[in-house]
Amino acid sequence: MSLKKEILHIAVQAQKASRFLVTLSGEQKNKALKAMAESLLKNKQAILKANKKDIEFAKGRKMPGAFIDRLTLTDKRIKKMSDDLMSVIALSDPVSQVIKMWRRPNGLNICKMSVPLGVIGIIYESRPNVTSDCAALCLKAGNAVILRGGKESIHSNLAIYKAISQALTKCGFPQGCVSLIATTDRAAVSIMLRLSNHIDLIIPRGGESLIRSVVENSKIPVIKHYKGICHTFVDKYADLGMAEEIAFNAKVQRPSTCNAMECLLVHKSVADKFIPRIVKRLKKAKVEIRGCPKTTKLVKGVKRATNEDYATEFLDRILSVKVVNSMDAALAHIVKYGSKHSDAIVTDNFPNGMKFLKSVDSACVYLNASTRFTDGNEFGLGAEIGVSTDKLHARGPMGLEELTTYKYMVMGNGQIRK
Repeated sequence: MSLKKEILHIAVQAQKASRFLVTLSGEQKNKALKAMAESLLKNKQAILKANKKDIEFAKGRKMPGAFIDRLTLTDKRIKKMSDDLMSVIALSDPVSQVIKMWRRPNGLNICKMSVPLGVIGIIYESRPNVTSDCAALCLKAGNAVILRGGKESIHSNLAIYKAISQALTKCGFPQGCVSLIATTDRAAVSIMLRLSNHIDLIIPRGGESLIRSVVENSKIPVIKHYKGICHTFVDKYADLGMAEEIAFNAKVQRPSTCNAMECLLVHKSVADKFIPRIVKRLKKAKVEIRGCPKTTKLVKGVKRATNEDYATEFLDRILSVKVVNSMDAALAHIVKYGSKHSDAIVTDNFPNGMKFLKSVDSACVYLNASTRFTDGNEFGLGAEIGVSTDKLHARGPMGLEELTTYKYMVMGNGQIRK
């Protein structure tokens, strides 16, 4: 079978499976999710063995430490993958929810009800946990899913997929509910992106180059974010102790994620006090600081930041710092360099906080909290399927509700339009 026929077969099978999934009750879907969670733990050793092959391959290619960290599975991470599936069970079924219902003067009853999207294609890179997370969320929302991971995680993805498939088969689910494109041939993605008659939505997860390539070549609607250039603005009215904790957490807690802070903006009124203390702490955590001229004067040994630095998603222990003259200057900087992902202000001035929250056009805006909370689990959505900076259909962390659409169910008793 040619690659084109193989991918088409997978898509057709998924489309058939989607018609099965839309008929299931929440109880039936939860039973399958529980079986999937248990199967991950049961097959833990096989998954770890497969993951070891991927890690060795990545190290052989001298991939960055942040990349290998995203790729690596451990006992703890597999347990969390299983726990995440169990957490989805506890969430309300988003399907068949009555959004609105009304009766027209002619007697027609109109019901706006949530329904699955149908078939969702996920294209992702190094994180193997995406395989189980996306499978769980799509299934709970009544969607069939086609997974296509990167070559760096192919062995891990196959092992996780095998564990999930075994569970679904035991629960009587047909082939196609969860599918994995096993080939690492890049042509598979191009073929997949043209199957608009069989796939309803594409969600790419990975680096900016991957996402842009998907958007440029897809004939299917795409939900995505290109990158996460997240800012924290320390206002002149900020509690500097709070600001230090928030900024440190936003940069250091896990630098390789899209919701980590990449740029720290500090009001000139507090720069003399705040910048030396936060830079000292960040340097102890091995964070490289790239600062504006005022920052380099306040702290010796700081590298001069360039415009390119302010426009870069480092995904590493590197941070750009800039002193701004006003809140408006901070807002202008975010407009110019931000990615509409997540941005925060630290201030004890409520009007300033509200101005920031209303003015910054990002999917998630924070007052006195770390940008690291932009995450489906942290928002209480269960295992997330991704983060969107789009404005149509879904924005921010995407959970179950974002994997549904709606249709109108109209019930009459013989009405005709005159």
